[in-house]
Amino acid sequence: MTQTRYADLPRKQALILLGTIMVVALCGIVYELIIGTVSSYLLGNSVYQFSLTIGFFMFAMGMGSYVSRFIHGNLIQTFVWVELVLALIGGLCSISLFMLFPFAPWFYTVGMFGFISAIGFLVGLEIPLLMRVLSERSSARESIADVLSLDYIGALLGSVMFPLLLLPSLGLITASFAIGLTNAAVALLSVIWLRDQLDNPKRMFGYAVATIILLFALTLLAGRITGFAQDHLYFDRIVWKKQSQYQSLVVTNTWQKADVRLYIDGHLQFAETDEYRYHEALVHPAMAWGESKPENVLLLGGGDGLAVRELLKYPSVQNIDLVDLDPAMTDLGRDFAPLVQLNEASMQSAVLKVHNGDAFNFVRKTQQKYDRVIIDFPDPHNEALSKLYSIEFYAMVRQIMTSDGVLVTQSSSPFFSPHTFGTISATLGEVFPDVLGYHVSIPSFGVWGYNLASIQPEFGLGELPENLRFITPEVFAAATIFPDDLKPIRDIEINTIFNPTIYREYAQDVAGY
Repeated sequence: MTQTRYADLPRKQALILLGTIMVVALCGIVYELIIGTVSSYLLGNSVYQFSLTIGFFMFAMGMGSYVSRFIHGNLIQTFVWVELVLALIGGLCSISLFMLFPFAPWFYTVGMFGFISAIGFLVGLEIPLLMRVLSERSSARESIADVLSLDYIGALLGSVMFPLLLLPSLGLITASFAIGLTNAAVALLSVIWLRDQLDNPKRMFGYAVATIILLFALTLLAGRITGFAQDHLYFDRIVWKKQSQYQSLVVTNTWQKADVRLYIDGHLQFAETDEYRYHEALVHPAMAWGESKPENVLLLGGGDGLAVRELLKYPSVQNIDLVDLDPAMTDLGRDFAPLVQLNEASMQSAVLKVHNGDAFNFVRKTQQKYDRVIIDFPDPHNEALSKLYSIEFYAMVRQIMTSDGVLVTQSSSPFFSPHTFGTISATLGEVFPDVLGYHVSIPSFGVWGYNLASIQPEFGLGELPENLRFITPEVFAAATIFPDDLKPIRDIEINTIFNPTIYREYAQDVAGY
């Protein structure tokens, strides 16, 4: 095939091609982030998922760049074809992955690597094709500098826009359609502005318009499509959902009976039928520990207000500082009627102060001293959470506790993740003189564990409030006994910020190692 020459390419058309470089670079990095985020939501272990996504995406880009050397003929027309195919594959990647996930993990994995490879390969074709076109009308030094600088600027814009604008405003599925639409728009504008460089501009125009119409329709229907995909991820009907800047929040309910459930990034946080077991076990042993009457309480996590409900059963409590990263979570606990009914409007209590921010920074900066610290973080399934289970964090927490202060933290399941539980217990033991582990049965979760740490080692369980539904002195005493099948079988290491062993232990526990 004869190579089309571009030495006489008009300056205006060359500038148009340079502009498209920045746009396609933006699209490419966003596709990469979308796939990594979907995999993190569905499979957890965000470092692992993003590492695989980035690594294989870069490899596929390299393969695409290599293959571009064998492409001859009309390079601009080939570029338009690449944009159209990329628009379709990239635009459909998010919804396709969500639909694949319920079938089988291996099926999802095959689909994930298929999309990474296809999108990376096509993205790898784009820049070499345009660079070859532009290098014919200017020196190689100038064309390489122009192309790569705009490519990097586009990548920067995409990486900033995704977490700050696209994800919280559009969500994963709509963002995928929108970026696919952007690729198709690049193809259409290229056809219009560079039509004299194409072999059959009318046919290419028709293909570009058809692709845009399809993706535009999918973008308009994205809400319904997202609902359809989420219906395949959850057994119950979805009654509320929101994609915040930090996480995906979904509330479900059953048709047969009231059973409100909250999911964060696809992980169950509570079920109405048995959440009282979880929150009574979390709050009351710590609040009733020792003889003092706690007045100042720090609650880290728990933006749903259910732990606050239990804290308000103590008349001595004068102040509760609730620290939750996501305003959408605390707004849900305060305003969503089914949850307000469940938490007994605890988020509207006069003694409650809500702080939306990072718990690590709050503990580091606060000047307040607390009688009790209740920690209700998610399991340490990513590197950001692992620091909240570190010896450094627990040491900072101890510094803001009173001399007879008590801390309790949810500690995952000692049955399904015994080494995670053991790591939390051992790490607390490096900071506090007295650490007591206990576990309870929660039907929605199975066996669930907690660790209670106190500064004064001689303390024990005091008087509990009346009318609790689950926890009693007898139940708590039994909960402190661990049979052999709830004990770790490997040596336990201390979790630190610099050596996040808990992150690795959790991944191995989940994998069944």
